[in-house]
Amino acid sequence: MSQKILVTGGLGYVGGRVSRFLSGKKDVEIIITTRKKRAVFPKWIKKRNILEVDMSLNSDLYKACEGIDCIVHFAGMNEIECARNPEKALEVNAGNTYRLLQAAVQQKVKKIIYFSTAHVYGAPLCGKITEKTIPRPVHPYAITHRVSEDFVLSAHDEGKIIGIVLRLSNGFGAPESPDINRWSLLVNDLCHQIACNGEIILKSSGLQKRDFITLLNVCRALDHFLTIDKDLIKEGLFNLGGNCSMQIIEMANLIALRAEKQLGFRPLILKPMAKEKTFENLEYNIDKITQTGFDLIDNFVQEIDDTLLFCKKHFS
Repeated sequence: MSQKILVTGGLGYVGGRVSRFLSGKKDVEIIITTRKKRAVFPKWIKKRNILEVDMSLNSDLYKACEGIDCIVHFAGMNEIECARNPEKALEVNAGNTYRLLQAAVQQKVKKIIYFSTAHVYGAPLCGKITEKTIPRPVHPYAITHRVSEDFVLSAHDEGKIIGIVLRLSNGFGAPESPDINRWSLLVNDLCHQIACNGEIILKSSGLQKRDFITLLNVCRALDHFLTIDKDLIKEGLFNLGGNCSMQIIEMANLIALRAEKQLGFRPLILKPMAKEKTFENLEYNIDKITQTGFDLIDNFVQEIDDTLLFCKKHFS
């Protein structure tokens, strides 16, 4: 049976990849919200599927939720914007999520899938992290996501809507458009540096560990939760990672190796001369989501290659 899905922030970084993925499915109709007028849209999306929405207005949200089966919620301020204005971040990220939920419940939307962040657990991430790990967010970006999570899970617990929260680790991959400014994210930044400068400059020793997941696997996880059996959702909270904990320097070396293969040269990796300290291991545990039947595919290298080639095309 066909589903009508509202994707907030569906022209953003992760949202754009998810929207394009969903647009290729025959049993899905997507509506993408945007907060500003655009003259040009991606070729894969029809203009009639774009809805201009001011998420601070209840009337706009009520209209957007009409006839919708499921909401996939990405829209919000990124970590850089949140750091600049924490008060606005709380209003936009948490306040808009609350208003969206109210409209969804009123319009009898069946399900909402909210993409949160692993950084609700704290910073830096270390040790074994499961859904039972107590969150200790320190950055305004993480704090506002934590508040939004509580709104979604509270509505789920009260039976008002099926609410799912996915705590995403470090997603990476080529964006849908060069206009999407998410080049501060680690893998994207390293690929961007190679295209622009022919080298990689790390800001630290690179010994910190992070969990990485490809955007294709993020899309596949979303697809999994669109049709998942309700009994498997339980309380609605899931870690979404790549089961791949790597040091930053390991990722930099891998990207440099792929640059040699794809771009024809091996970039230098430069890092600050400072006393190196050790970092605790990281295991971002995803057992809970895999127990629902979701599995990762191995497209790690392909996603890096695609990002390098994207950066070469648009920025070199």
